Amino acid sequence: MDVYKWYKISRKLYIAHVPVIPMLIKGAIRILWGGVIPYQADIGEGTIIGYQGIGVVIHKKCIIGKNCHISQNVTLGGGGGPKGGLPVLGNQVTVGTGAVVLGNIHIGDNAVIGANAVVLCDIPANAIAVGVPAKVIKYNNV
Repeated sequence: MDVYKWYKISRKLYIAHVPVIPMLIKGAIRILWGGVIPYQADIGEGTIIGYQGIGVVIHKKCIIGKNCHISQNVTLGGGGGPKGGLPVLGNQVTVGTGAVVLGNIHIGDNAVIGANAVVLCDIPANAIAVGVPAKVIKYNNV
């Protein structure tokens, strides 16, 4: 079974106020695939979590748009500090293997984040960002 389907089941149960089962599913995902995909996160329909979410860590208050592709070993988390905040990914965003998105970051629709990029600032729609720290290198022609 696809890890995204496990997430969707736990999310539906969480929204229906079923107390324990969502936590058990989250724990099963952690044990089976070594990822943290919490039922509290808002992950849009059609999102693909690559390689069953191996090493993927998503903060429980993250918002991920529809039809995104999250590769393995990706971290979407809070930046801490005085600003705090959490990442918000638009629709059809692709996040490459090992990328890290930290803090109050907004990534626009159709953006691509390269492998092992560290995103510390907003990325506009249709942009391709790579590097440490991530910088926009070009724009997609959509």
